Amino acid sequence: MFMRFFTELREAKVPVTLKEYLILMEAMDKQVISRSVDDFYYLSRAALVKDEKNIDRFDRVFAQVFNGLEKTAGEGLTADLPAEWLKKLSDKFLTEEEKAQIEAMGGFEKLMEALAEQMKRQQEEGDGDGDGKGKNGRNGQGDSPFGANGYHPEGVRVGQDKGRHGRAIKVWDKREYKNLDDSVELGTRNIKVALRRLRKWVRDGHPDELDMNGTIKGTSQKGYLDIQMRAERRNKISVLIFFDIGGSMDSHIKVCEELFSAARTEFKNMEFYYFHNCLYESVWKDNRRRHAEKLNTMDVLHKFPHDYKVIFVGDATMSPYEITYPGGSVEHWNEEAGAVWLDRVSGIFKHMVWLNPTAERHWDYTPSVGVIKQLVNDRMFPLTLDGLEKAMKELSR
Repeated sequence: MFMRFFTELREAKVPVTLKEYLILMEAMDKQVISRSVDDFYYLSRAALVKDEKNIDRFDRVFAQVFNGLEKTAGEGLTADLPAEWLKKLSDKFLTEEEKAQIEAMGGFEKLMEALAEQMKRQQEEGDGDGDGKGKNGRNGQGDSPFGANGYHPEGVRVGQDKGRHGRAIKVWDKREYKNLDDSVELGTRNIKVALRRLRKWVRDGHPDELDMNGTIKGTSQKGYLDIQMRAERRNKISVLIFFDIGGSMDSHIKVCEELFSAARTEFKNMEFYYFHNCLYESVWKDNRRRHAEKLNTMDVLHKFPHDYKVIFVGDATMSPYEITYPGGSVEHWNEEAGAVWLDRVSGIFKHMVWLNPTAERHWDYTPSVGVIKQLVNDRMFPLTLDGLEKAMKELSR
């Protein structure tokens, strides 16, 4: 069983090594955990998963390999879930009426025995959808205590992705970290994880942190206590972000807000500006006053040192004329083509990437995406966890 677990993790592209597998087996041999699926889940995840982006894949493989391990019949269920423990749980969460209904069934011990019997019957007879839920499960119409999406007070949830009413006593097939995958669009937490790849640690400023190694070394050399201080280690990466706003970008507002929030947290030296479709001779800081308080793009480009990391965020979806011709902008008459301005940015700043919130599989259907991608020297990346990590790696070169 455990070898199958290891091989299926490898097949699912979770980078586990034989050494990590042997460490897990050693921990099991020395009984560092109790004999429960929950404890084994956390132990194996700690031993085999090295990156948060692989947790969701790990969860899916775990559920596939060990599906039903806790759904054993008869005594196994009552041994894992003793009636005394369930009685204490009922005292805390159930009403007096609901407790009476449970007692009418014969108590929690009978409930768990009935669950094992019904699951066994469903598996043998093919009752329901084959996932342990059953035709008369805890849905909105049936009154069985087993299944999903129902109201039964002493219900046991089987196969439901989330609780609807908070009444299930035992949650089966639980999955966590569903959004942590390198192929999904990002949330703020996931973006922070990816942005941390772009860091340059330095120590400067006022020495306000104890230098333990320096203190030990100085004390041993001088023969008396020589306390040494040092400056706190800080991330010195400086970032300049240009956000495309309006038009086709309206459908990507949420992910752009999440990216902005995460970047403000991760990068202390960050400046941002807005543009529409393509970069032209002016940008702005406040979208409510975009026409009244525009800033000269050339002044912005020469305001920041050349070591700033530049990030463009936009779907690059527009008419190709908006990029390649003077006067191509849909909002005003631009004296110079957008391609000229993008070329200036790449000439001033060595490190530049373009993040596209549109799924990469759609890029080939929009000619303007190909034009922008060429102008940024193929440094366009999808706004997914994997794409953002690749972009941060590019900026770190």
